[in-house]
Amino acid sequence: MRARYDGLADWYEERFVEGSEPHQPGMLELLGPGSGPCLDIGCGTGRNFESIRASGRTIVGLDFSKDQLGLARTRTDGPLLHGDAAVLPFADESFDTAITMWISTDVDDFGAVLREAARVLRPGGILVAYGVHPCFNGPHVVYEEDGRRTAYPTYRQAGWHHDSPWWSDDGIRRRIGMRHLPLAEYLNAIIKSGLTAEHFEEPTGPDIPHALAFRARKS
Repeated sequence: MRARYDGLADWYEERFVEGSEPHQPGMLELLGPGSGPCLDIGCGTGRNFESIRASGRTIVGLDFSKDQLGLARTRTDGPLLHGDAAVLPFADESFDTAITMWISTDVDDFGAVLREAARVLRPGGILVAYGVHPCFNGPHVVYEEDGRRTAYPTYRQAGWHHDSPWWSDDGIRRRIGMRHLPLAEYLNAIIKSGLTAEHFEEPTGPDIPHALAFRARKS
């Protein structure tokens, strides 16, 4: 099956990565200091490798897009694997740390990704997840020019949205669509993963947050 981001790697790099800050807001605080390999699930072009290194850990990256992995290789000489985030090619209890950044709306089943992350974490290991805010960012939301957001009743329409009348012509969503998870579905996916959520964060940025992040631990 063709990866949704294949053919978009160079465009994505130019649009979202080049010239951006090395660490996404709150990322280092959520990770905290550590050591050993950190699994970056859905690593893309390696946007967050510098944060992993800054935390004291080493990088193991995985993505479903070979195009994205080609650019990620320019950011690390560590292991990079082509694979499915919902079927991780690692043994149980292989890592002390894992991250998943901005993929909750790009995969068919985010709950399966969280369950797999829990499986490959060792007891006491942590997962940091960072992505689209289910309430304020999605196919139901219009970003107004004055900074307001307008939410439509389609908020409850979970699942894949391949088009939305207010998506910009030059944005990522026009190219690949998005899988919308209402807030309850998102939170229940964490509970069902078996991980224990320790901290939630609406990272700094716009006054109406566009991202939601959390740290969870395997007991």
